[in-house]
Formats: sequence, structure tokens, C-alpha cells
Amino acid sequence: MNVQIDDLLLKVEKPARYLGNEMNSAHKDLKDGMVRFAFAFPDTYEIGMSHLGMQILYHLLNEQEDIFCERVFSPNEDMESLLRENERSLFALETKAPLKVFDFIGFTLQYELSYTNILNILDMGEIPLLQKDRGEGDPFVILGGPCSYNPEPIADFADIIVLGEGEEVILEIVNLYKEMKKNKKWKRKGFLKEASKIEGVYIPSHFAVDYHMDGTVKEIRLIEEHMGSKFLKKRIIEDLDEAYYPDKILVPYIDTVHNRVVLEIFRGCIRGCRFCQAGMIYRPVRERSLEKLKRMAHDLLQNTGYEEISLASLSSGDYTEIEALINHLIEINQQDHIGVSLPSLRLDNFSKEMIEEIQKVRKTGLTFAPEAGTQRLRDVINKNITEKDLLTSAKEAFEMGYNNIKLYFMIGLPTETDEDILGIKDLVYKVLNQYHGIPKEKRAGGLKITVSTSTFVPKAFTPFQWEEQISLQEIHRRQTLLKESLAHRSINYNYHDGKTSIVEGAFARGDRRLSKVLHRAFRLGCKFDGWGDRFNFQKWMEAFHLEDLPLKFYNNRIRNYDEILPWEHFEIGVDKSYLIKENEKAKSEEVTADCRLNCSGCGVNQNFTTKRGVC
Repeated sequence: MNVQIDDLLLKVEKPARYLGNEMNSAHKDLKDGMVRFAFAFPDTYEIGMSHLGMQILYHLLNEQEDIFCERVFSPNEDMESLLRENERSLFALETKAPLKVFDFIGFTLQYELSYTNILNILDMGEIPLLQKDRGEGDPFVILGGPCSYNPEPIADFADIIVLGEGEEVILEIVNLYKEMKKNKKWKRKGFLKEASKIEGVYIPSHFAVDYHMDGTVKEIRLIEEHMGSKFLKKRIIEDLDEAYYPDKILVPYIDTVHNRVVLEIFRGCIRGCRFCQAGMIYRPVRERSLEKLKRMAHDLLQNTGYEEISLASLSSGDYTEIEALINHLIEINQQDHIGVSLPSLRLDNFSKEMIEEIQKVRKTGLTFAPEAGTQRLRDVINKNITEKDLLTSAKEAFEMGYNNIKLYFMIGLPTETDEDILGIKDLVYKVLNQYHGIPKEKRAGGLKITVSTSTFVPKAFTPFQWEEQISLQEIHRRQTLLKESLAHRSINYNYHDGKTSIVEGAFARGDRRLSKVLHRAFRLGCKFDGWGDRFNFQKWMEAFHLEDLPLKFYNNRIRNYDEILPWEHFEIGVDKSYLIKENEKAKSEEVTADCRLNCSGCGVNQNFTTKRGVC
């Protein structure tokens, strides 16, 4: 059917999701030899357009004269139905070209429950789902992002996986492709063989996995020795001041999750929380200089017109010159009513003076993450904050006129007991009492404390990667216990669906056999699994059953230290011996100081060299 895309836009709920042509978007004349790259985000436009990595790589690629990077997002149900009914291929926003004409389709793996959306995008783009089924005329499918540190459950669908930070790697891959195509040496297998020589590039088809009778991994091996190294080392940017960062970002026509300038101030984390994958895989810590950040903030605000700037990192308060940066941003932008937000503020470096400075322009919400309800459990997870930190911060916030505070916790952490669960209740009521202990004339009316809990999911390359995940029945029991204890008009309790955590847990530490489960679940109709109203647990359970892979094998067992884990062939800089040591310290409730106070010997400084590193 020859139905025009513009005709379809008149029939969908939010046509601006598919228009393209936003402020700061790329426009190029297609020329012979130009490499076409489609950056695919496996969720809706509103979520994908808020992703910093997409903004960085989109502009980086489009600043190259002979590369044209376009965008594609998961179409909502209304658009998908229209495309399928009219036999139209999924298209990229900039030129409305079908995905099958591109040289590369690049996906970011932000969340395990987005994997079925990746398959759906490929399917709607008329691209063979499995890597083994793609021929010379098909695009190369590239995966990257935090979930690529264990990409095995989706490995059968990928041609190339990037391990680590992609700003340099992606250009090296595309430039290699251009050179081989220019010299007429281009063959699919030959290109993948050459690409495997680039540091940070993993070619799953070059590896095979053997299993023991009990289902554990026996060996991860190269199929042929000439296919590259058996161990893959992650790629990092050594100097963030020299790293590419756009001086403009795309400005959507419609509201997105984050309508603001995002200023990345540093990468990595000094803290070492034992549950946190990001804190391990993004080591070592590297900061941007204050002067560099000042220039970046000025350019981004000038080129977008946004009225808010968000300081992005894993823990913004740990930036060594955070107060100087905030003072500068407020001073320069106050007359234009441009606000500053700190989305990742820790309790132990909460600064009343800093928050008061931010409030000069706009009062933003305050979110704190104690993670656990008792000091014992916070020591187990190495959170390194105390009850006093929370109560002091809450009191100061209330005194400054805040009446809306969000508190985040996890349930299901290793060694957690009912006493720890009820400790969350005790802590929340102590925060409530801090508010009522302030003179009425100083309080803002209508106190609201939002308590949110997520279920702990063990992740690769963390000290808890060997631990078991609690069962669905136990998740429900602990959620109910806490819910019944938080009955108060000023307290609102939210919790994540435990069923999604169960599936996430399997794919977070799964092996390559789960590619079959993923494929089966997609064929059964699973997609948008991260959306509670679209997640279908029964179909997922059916997929595991039909592929004869027990879910309990992946979630509900403790791994031994000598078991070969599915991601054992990756090197991230943090030594396995360090992760084991931290797991043992957790069992004895022993804390590890942050990296600035005392180097914990994780190994990353020996394995990587950096400039402007702080640990």
C-alpha cells in the first residue's frame, strides 16, 4: 500500500512523536558514500528524548560530514497498528526513510525490560531479528549502554556490542566501515572480524558458550583464535574536558520526561554501594573542570532556551567544586529565572546553604535515598549514611519551607529481615516528627512524605552478583507488611510490581540461552514490558516454560565464587577479588570508606589511566 506517512500522522494521538524537524535537529543532503546511522531508543519519544547518551551521540555523528545520524523510537500502539495495517516499515524521523536502508541501527540498553521493544523495532523495520539470518544488504545492529555489561540474554540479536563509553568507539567503528566500503573490501564477516580488533568492541557471533549438566556455564570460548581476544576490555574516556559534548541539544515540540538542559559534571562514583552496578562499571571517577562546565552551560542554555539546568552524575554533591558551580550558575542566570536542579543528592553532603542558593530562582523537589530502614542493613550495603544524616537533612528542609519530600528504599536486600522492613516505617515516622517539631509559623502547610520501594535485583559486576533474589511471594509479603505499617494521612506509599522485578532479575544475570526466551516472549506479544499496564507476566512465564528454562535457576539461588558467570569474559577494571572481598564484608556488616578518604584497592586505577581523576 502506498500510504504516505503524513496521512498516518493525522490519525495518531501525538503526531509530534514522529515529525522530526525539531530545533537543533540535523538536516543533510544524502550523498554517495555517506554512512547512514539510525539511533534507536527502545521506548517512546518522550522517554528517549530525555536520554543524555542519545543527545551526545546524535550530535557527535552528525558533526561528521559523511555520516548522517537519524532517530527512531518505539512507536506507540496507535502508530504501530497503522503502520502494520498499511504495510509500512518503521521509519527514522529525519528523512522518514525505512530502517532497512540504513547501514547501522544502534540501540542503547538502558533497562532489561526494554529488550522486547528492540525486537519490535527490528521487526517493524523489516530487519531479520537474529544476527545469523542477516545478509550482506542488511544493517548492522549495534548495542551499547549499561546493560551491555551483561548482554548475553540479547546476544543472538546483535552484530556488535560496545562495552563501555561510546563517544570514541562509535566513530572508530563507522570509520572502519567507510574505509572498507571505499576500498571495496566490504564483506559482512570481514568487517566484523576487523571491528573486533577495536578496544571495547564485542562480536557475540565470535564466541560460543558451553554448559554443565546443572545449567551453569562450563566455558566461554572463541570459535576461532583469529577472531580477536578472549577477554574484552571496556572502553573509557580518559579526559572528560577533552571528550565530545554537544553545545546544543534537540528541543522537542512536546513535553518529555526531562524538559531541561542536562550538564554532565563527572562520571563514576566514589561511594561503593554494594548493590549499585553504575557505581562499579563507570569507575574510575573523572571530573570536568569548573571552567569547562561554565562554558558548556552557557552554550547549552543559549542554544536551547530552556529554563532549567540539571547537574547530571551519580552523586552531584560529590563534585569537588559543586558549590562554586552552583553559585556561578545562579548568579549568571538568576535574572532570566533559570533554575538549577540536583537530581542525585546524598544525605551526607546535603548543604542547607547550597539548597538556599538554588531556591533563589525556583524551589525544586527534594528526594533522598536512605535505601534501607536500619543502620545494620545500610552497613551491609555500604550506604555510608546514618539516621542522623536523614533527620538533620529533613529538619533543615522543613525549616526552609519544604513540605514535600520523597524517600526511596529497597526491599529484598541481602540479609534483610522483617525488623529491617519495619525499620523503614520507624525512620519515616521520625522524619514526620521532625516536621511537627518545628514551630508552626515556620512550617509550610500540608506535609506530604512519599515513600517508594523497589525490589533489589542483583546485577553483574557488583559485590552482590552472587546473591539470590527473593521470590515473588516474598516480595508481596514484604510490601504488604510495610504498607500496613505506613497508614498515615501524610504518608503515601508506592511500590514497584514484583513481577517485573522477577523478569528483570533473570535477564540481569542471564546467559545466552535467554535469547530464546526473549524471542518467544516477543512472538507471544510482549513489548513495553517496563510499563505496568502493558507488562504481561503470564506470557513471560509461558515463554520460560516453552523454552524449558526454569526462572528459579536465574533468580533464586546463590552462586559460588568459582562459578563461571555469563559475563566472565569482560574486563571492567574492577577486580573480581575486590568484589568478593566486598561481598564478604557485607556478610560481616563491615563498611568500606569512599575512595577519596581511603583507596579500597578495587583495581581500576591499575587497569586504567585517566586525567582529572579523583580516586
